[in-house]
Amino acid sequence: MTPRHAGAQLKPVPHGLLQAFRAYESALMSEDVAALDALFADSPTTLRGDAAGLLVGHEQISAFRGSRGGAPKRRIVQTHVQVIDDDHALIVAVTELDRGGRGLQTQLWARDPVRIEYGGWQVTAAHVSAPAPAFDARIWRVVGDPLVSSHTADGALSGETVAVKDLFAVAGFAVGAGSPAWLEQAPTEPSHAAAVAALLDAGASVRGIARTEEFAYSLSGLNAHYGAPPNPKAPGRIPGGSSSGSATSVALGQASIGLGTDTGGSIRVPAAYQGLYGIRTSHGAVSREGLLPLAKAFDTVGWMTRSAFLLQAVGDVLLPDAPASSSPNVRTALDEVHLVPSLVGLAAEDIATAVNEALPEAKPLAWEAARLDEWRQAFVIGQAYQAWQAHGAWLETRLDTLGEAVRGRFEMARSVTREQAAEAREVLAQARTEILDVVGDRILAYPSASSVAPTAADAAGVRDDTMRLTCIAGIAGLPAVSIPVRTPGNLPAGLCLVAAPGRDRDLLALAQSFAG
Repeated sequence: MTPRHAGAQLKPVPHGLLQAFRAYESALMSEDVAALDALFADSPTTLRGDAAGLLVGHEQISAFRGSRGGAPKRRIVQTHVQVIDDDHALIVAVTELDRGGRGLQTQLWARDPVRIEYGGWQVTAAHVSAPAPAFDARIWRVVGDPLVSSHTADGALSGETVAVKDLFAVAGFAVGAGSPAWLEQAPTEPSHAAAVAALLDAGASVRGIARTEEFAYSLSGLNAHYGAPPNPKAPGRIPGGSSSGSATSVALGQASIGLGTDTGGSIRVPAAYQGLYGIRTSHGAVSREGLLPLAKAFDTVGWMTRSAFLLQAVGDVLLPDAPASSSPNVRTALDEVHLVPSLVGLAAEDIATAVNEALPEAKPLAWEAARLDEWRQAFVIGQAYQAWQAHGAWLETRLDTLGEAVRGRFEMARSVTREQAAEAREVLAQARTEILDVVGDRILAYPSASSVAPTAADAAGVRDDTMRLTCIAGIAGLPAVSIPVRTPGNLPAGLCLVAAPGRDRDLLALAQSFAG
C-alpha cells in the first residue's frame, strides 16, 4: 500500500494517520466490531454511506456493523491521501474484492489531540462503493429485461414494469412462496394469475418474480433462506413484509409497480416502512385466481408504487367499476376524513406526530375499540387455522424446512382446534359488525404501522402493536390505502385511510390530494 498525495503543494502525511487506517482495515477484515467502533468518531454527526443509503450518527453505524455479519473480504490496491491540515485528511482507497471486481472507500479522518488510542485519529465520514451485483437474490427470485413482455403497445400502463410477489402464477415459472422446499416440488404454471394477466393486457411488463417471506406468513421481510431485501429509504432497518421484494424493487426504481398481497398488513407495512403508496383492496374486489393462499377469508390483492397517480392508474385496471353510492353525502374531500385518536395513540410518538401533522384539520372520531386486543387475537387464531388448512398437509412432515419465526407460527397454527377457530369466528363476526358500523360512510385515518421500520433485532417486538392497527381492515374486509409521511426524525412512515368495502376508488382518488 503506497500512499499518494494530491494538492497544489504536497503536505506530509500526519503522524499516525496511516497506522490508524491500517488498523481500521485489519479490524474490518477480522470483524472486530469494538475496534471499528473506536475508530469511528463517537458523534451524532458521524456519517457512513453506501449504495443502501446513509447512516447518520455513531449509534446507527455501530448497530449496522453489529447486525450485518461482516464485510466482504478484500485487499487494498491503492491509497490516496489528501492532507487538509495537521489534524484532518481525506483517504481514498481502491479495493479489490475476493469475489471479484473493484470498489472504492472514501474516509474523512480527524485527529483528537486528547485521545491516545490510534494516535487520536478517527473517521468522521465514510463512503463505500462495491461492484453492484448483477442479480440481488434478496429481492428477486428471477428477473429479466423484462421477464414477460406485454403485447399491448398503447395500454393504460404501457411502459410500466411489475415486480410480481412470488405467490402469483406467472406462466412458464413455478410459484416459490419464499420456500426453497416448496419451490423444488412446485409445478410450472401453465397460465398467468388473473391480476398478472390484467396488468400485461394493460401494457405493463413483468420485470421479475419478487421475494416474499415463507408462505407470506410474516410482516418483517426477514426470509430465513434468502435474506431480507434492503430498505433503501431506511438503511439498516427491515423492509417490511411479506410483500418485501415487491416493495424494495419499487423503492429502488427496479420496477414501477409492486404487485403483492395483504392478509394482515403485508402491503401496508412495507409501504409505510419504505415510503411508498400502497393499497390493500376490498376483500374479493380483485380476482385471486392463480394466487397461492395463506388465509382465504382475509387474503387480498394489493400493490405499491412511488406515486399516487400510478397507484390509481393500476386501480383503474384491476378494480371493478365503482358502484353508485347509496349515500348522497359520500365524498372524497380531505375534510371528510376522520382521524381516530385512540388508534393514533397505539403508535410510537414519532408516528403519531407524523400522522397528526399530515391531517391538521381532520375531524376526530371518538371510537375506543375497547375489544381491539381480543379482536387481534381472534384474527391471529382465525388466520392461523386457515393457514394450516391451506398448507398443513404439505407442511406436516416438512416444518423443519421453514425458518424459525415462520415455523413457530405454523406450529401454533397446527395446534388450533376447530372449537378455537369457531370461537374466533364468532368474535370476528361481532368485530366486523362494529367496525362496519363505525366506518359507515366515513373515511377513517390512523397509522399504517405502529412504528418506523425497526432493526431486525427489534422486529418481533413491534409485530403485535402493528397488527392491532392492521387487523381492523382485515377483519372487516375494508380497502386501505397507505400514504407516505415522514417522522420528525425524517424516517418513512404510513398514514392509513380506510373506508367501507367497495370504496377502493374513493381512497385512490383521495390519495391524490395528499400528493399535492
